[in-house]
Amino acid sequence: MPTKKIEMSFADYELQRKRKTRTDNFLDEVDEMMEWVSINNIIFRNYKRTSDATGNPSYPPLKMFKVLLLQTWYDLSDPMTEEALLDRLSFQRFTGFSSSDDIPDHSTICRFRNELLKTDLYDKLFREINRQLDKRELIVKKGVIIDATVIESARRPRKKLETIPEEIAKRKKRNRM
Repeated sequence: MPTKKIEMSFADYELQRKRKTRTDNFLDEVDEMMEWVSINNIIFRNYKRTSDATGNPSYPPLKMFKVLLLQTWYDLSDPMTEEALLDRLSFQRFTGFSSSDDIPDHSTICRFRNELLKTDLYDKLFREINRQLDKRELIVKKGVIIDATVIESARRPRKKLETIPEEIAKRKKRNRM
């Protein structure tokens, strides 16, 4: 099946021209070397969902599978994946989403993964990814995107420690006995 060509807005183009990070380079290299056509064929032979529960067209399954790859490689939860897709240009470019596209929310990501698991397609797709990586003698190690959250703590006054000279402390101790 032919894949849809990504249409970029002026904003996408301008942002793409900007500085690239290590993640950008890694994801661009992986995107170029993978045989997405074979993965897309596996999906289209086995995945039949074309609309969501309300009848709206579903997200393209190859894009959604790329979302799952990012989630696996960067050890992200569903909500963290949603946030990263909204925030990270490299993730949008890798998955094929544009800054003007609707990004799948965490529940959509979860439902897609569960659907793949239910049909045993999840393992089949990851085996194909690993086969292609092995063929090129590449290993993808997991990374972690750290979610730094500022949490306000309850204010407590510091305890005042009273320092007593040693002689007075010994006298007080003797008096207690």
